[in-house]
Amino acid sequence: MPRIDNEKFYISAIEKHGTTARGVNWASKANQTLRFKTLLELLPQDLSPCSLVDAGCGFGDFYLYLEKKKKLPKKYIGIDSLSEMFSIASNNTAQEILIADITSAPLPVEDYYVCSGALNTLTKYESIAFIQNCYNSSKIGFIFNALHGDKESQTYNYLTKDEIQTIADTLGVQKIMYKEGYLEDDITVGFFR
Repeated sequence: MPRIDNEKFYISAIEKHGTTARGVNWASKANQTLRFKTLLELLPQDLSPCSLVDAGCGFGDFYLYLEKKKKLPKKYIGIDSLSEMFSIASNNTAQEILIADITSAPLPVEDYYVCSGALNTLTKYESIAFIQNCYNSSKIGFIFNALHGDKESQTYNYLTKDEIQTIADTLGVQKIMYKEGYLEDDITVGFFR
């Protein structure tokens, strides 16, 4: 189970790598882009009529990826728990960015929620609360990636398919979609109503 200080974890990465993929602790820009591509595959082909919340938005890189791909939603909201991320994402995207603890705060109700990487440093309990809150705040679905497997780590959180299925069953998820094999120890999951 992770036992780290998220703020120190990310601030030290920003100080070392700046506002790059490494600055949010991705192994590389290529890995970040591959995860974004996989998230996008579970979203509708046309996002223009949809609202989308990016939970754990970091620097707003997913918004910039959507913009580059010409796949912007009608409405985008980013949420992060760190004020540094809030400032950077606000500047990078010129979109609505909120500061909130996604595990417990009331969240805006919108069509889709997405999350890329934010679950990786949470405890199991926090991850479940995060997933529940995002799914319950989505009108259509929540798409997220997570580290996959039953590894034990003092820094990172891994989820098994059985754990993901249990969360889905608890939430009454109508349809689950999985994407695997794009990166080692990574899984992308769609929970849909």
